Amino acid sequence: MPRETGRKLIAQNKRARHDYIIEDTYEAGMVLTGTEVKSLRQGRANLTEGYAVVRDGEVWLQNVHIPEYSQGTWTNHAAKRERKLLLHRREIDRLIGKTNERGLTLIPLSLYFKDGRAKVEIGVARGKKLYDKRRDLAEKQAKREIARAMSYAVRRRGA
Repeated sequence: MPRETGRKLIAQNKRARHDYIIEDTYEAGMVLTGTEVKSLRQGRANLTEGYAVVRDGEVWLQNVHIPEYSQGTWTNHAAKRERKLLLHRREIDRLIGKTNERGLTLIPLSLYFKDGRAKVEIGVARGKKLYDKRRDLAEKQAKREIARAMSYAVRRRGA
């Protein structure tokens, strides 16, 4: 059987980039059970309420919903259990330093398979204020209008 290569996206936390300013990102492996992996291979997961904490020198992913495997039996996993994240000691030490800073938290940004292994991308994030969200929305709208005007000008010139 050929080994799986490349990156296959399972779930993405689009709300995180809207609600937080992402200052740094890390890729971490996860300790999973068999039915969790099978459920992820079906492309089922929800990261919206998830977060990570550093406890006793280990990083734990909490509140990430991986639904029970449909063909699972009594061996099925709990949907919102804590999952240990696998990071290098240097990265964990860096995360401890950053999360001790006031206002910084760890948020899962995306969940994917990389070369057949389940990975999660976590971001060191600072919460956005309402005016930051409004400014980002206004910038996004302005860029969209500029792109629309440019494409219109190109079409008019080409006709």
